[in-house]
Amino acid sequence: MSEAEENALTSPESAPPERTAEAALRPRRLDEFVGQKVVRDQLSLVLDAAAARGRPPEHVLLSGPPGLGKTTLAMIIAAELSAPLRITSGPAIQHAGDLAAILSSLDEGEVLFIDEIHRLARPAEEMLYIAMEDFRVDVVVGKGVGATSIPLDLPPFTVVGATTRAGLLPAPLRDRFGFIGHLDFYDASELQEVVRRSAARLEIDLEESAAIEISSRSRGTPRIANRLLRRVRDWAQVRGSGRLDLAAARTALQVYEVDERGLDRLDRAVLSALCGRFAGGPVGLSTLAVAVGEETETVETMVEPYLVREGFLLRTPRGRAAAPAAWTHLGLEPPAGPEGSAPMLGRF
Repeated sequence: MSEAEENALTSPESAPPERTAEAALRPRRLDEFVGQKVVRDQLSLVLDAAAARGRPPEHVLLSGPPGLGKTTLAMIIAAELSAPLRITSGPAIQHAGDLAAILSSLDEGEVLFIDEIHRLARPAEEMLYIAMEDFRVDVVVGKGVGATSIPLDLPPFTVVGATTRAGLLPAPLRDRFGFIGHLDFYDASELQEVVRRSAARLEIDLEESAAIEISSRSRGTPRIANRLLRRVRDWAQVRGSGRLDLAAARTALQVYEVDERGLDRLDRAVLSALCGRFAGGPVGLSTLAVAVGEETETVETMVEPYLVREGFLLRTPRGRAAAPAAWTHLGLEPPAGPEGSAPMLGRF
């Protein structure tokens, strides 16, 4: 994660220092989890059916953008099953031996959560195929012509995989999951419920108008909503009355440069450069990144997804271009297109 991503209030990624704060706000049971109604209902059926049969449930794959609750759901699955939870991640398992050590130490019914499962090393992936389907791993002893493969039986367990890029999962691995749930962005009412629930846990005096204001700037992501809530709380305690009302929320978010559409400083810098320096584009990604003084990867992974989703930015074969909403949001007059009305769109 780049420095810009770590410092951004609106980044959906979680930096290590804030994970303790996040843990205190996580729901513990499925009926406490806010949003994702379809996935919750489907997952409840899977878990209840497994409990009725007295066997571990099928393996579960959770996909979707960061910050929507994949890790929380994995913890809830273990809690609902009253089973231990083992947590690891794809980048941490670079060799088949690393995975074999984890698998061989699992107890019956244990839940193994693999975050960023699409980043598993290929040898570890192939070992995981067999372990998930046959509950067996083949441990290789020795090297060269004298190497011997020893099959090791495993007790039944459940793998919960989380990925932000399901398309990168190889088909054989994806097919081993009996349940695949996709998490979508939250709507405003769901985020308001998340903010109210978190405020109650943090013992914050929160007005409904402030909850609406915070949720409207949270990009449809609970992690961002909780982060903004904590920053507004800080402002209210230090510079306000301690109560989170609408004025406190607006003033605090202005201090932290998060505007009414959830755009932060870097988002606006990208749009300003695109509209101001490049007349709306199209312009290459690397040129745009240089113009705002950031790495290309930061602009592509951190800034673009939200701007495209909200209709501010267009990705075209010739480069990035500003949509009419970008000009309007910045208070600028868009240049006329070929017919005198459609800004820039006639170019591509």
